[in-house]
Amino acid sequence: MKILLVGEYSRLHNSLKEGIEKLGHDVTIVASFDSFKAYSVDILIKKKYQKGVKQKVKNLFYRLFGYDLESQNVNNQILKLQDRLSHFDIVQFINEAPFGCTATVEKDIFTTISSWNKNIYLSSCGTDYISVSYANKDNFKYSFLTPYKSGKDKTFIEPYGLKFLTTEFIKLHQHIYKRINGVIASDIDYHLPLKNHPKYLGLIPNPVNTDILKFKKPVINDHIVIFHGINAHNYYKKGNDIFEEALTIIKQKYSNNIKIITAKSLPYKEYIKAYDEAHILLDQVYAYDQGYNALEAMAKGKVVFTGAEKEWLEYYNLQQDTIAINALPNAKEVAEKLAWLLDNPEKIIEISVNARQFIEEKHNYIASAKKYLHIWNENKK
Repeated sequence: MKILLVGEYSRLHNSLKEGIEKLGHDVTIVASFDSFKAYSVDILIKKKYQKGVKQKVKNLFYRLFGYDLESQNVNNQILKLQDRLSHFDIVQFINEAPFGCTATVEKDIFTTISSWNKNIYLSSCGTDYISVSYANKDNFKYSFLTPYKSGKDKTFIEPYGLKFLTTEFIKLHQHIYKRINGVIASDIDYHLPLKNHPKYLGLIPNPVNTDILKFKKPVINDHIVIFHGINAHNYYKKGNDIFEEALTIIKQKYSNNIKIITAKSLPYKEYIKAYDEAHILLDQVYAYDQGYNALEAMAKGKVVFTGAEKEWLEYYNLQQDTIAINALPNAKEVAEKLAWLLDNPEKIIEISVNARQFIEEKHNYIASAKKYLHIWNENKK
């Protein structure tokens, strides 16, 4: 089969492509770069108004005329790619707005690509109308909206996906859901909001290519190394402020026993190497399940503070603190979990081994690819 994957955020589509190709199918990814991360794509949609004078001109043009130059630039590139984006057996969009354009242009792009192909699917692996609406109604005890709704974050509003609750993006959502064969969730955070939706086809765990992520069993000598990766644009949304406060608490007692590495807004290829020497990785707070950074770190044998809530434990039939550490939105509790590991370094080794085994069993990229192929084929029109 020929498969087109539209958009790339977290390396989900890259890993899925690698798995599907192992099974003998042809896969093409078309996407623009996701800010600084620069994941690999086959057909790159270039954005030219992201910085400097051009960005200022774009912003001024939008304020004066309500016309987004970048969105039109993206749409024009798509229209010129009909020969390369047509006649696929399966198309999957990674999000309702995979190119970061205005709702009107995203609708045009979706309609255009859909008209060139058949059997259109949607992935729910990031903010979209259903996930943001669910969180906004406080259906989670805490969510990625918590820092915004509590008034903690007064800087970057865009990462919270509140645009999906505007009239234009609701219309985009409705337009897409009328036309897709179905939607697939990548983890528990997106599974829960979609439960019982008529277009929901189920959860397929994020595919992780363990062939290229080598496991390294922890060796603990003089210091335990803690890695804290910060995406400046998502600082509060990911709970980086809570991690920093927890580290401040920990340093008061364990300053001679730990080494802390902090990295900010690194491209993917640099980020994945930056935490190689770490024993513990601080990923994110406001989640129920693990995102891509956490899964890849777990595959490499790190003890990860991330989403590992009760619903995730129940779904996979796991015991608390055996695979990953649930990072709660409370710096004191995070510090207590860090202290537990520092006082019991044998637990670091135990969890490291368990984490790798979990990724191999539940997130294997070829096994996930088989599940995607099965669901896509089962729901063909």
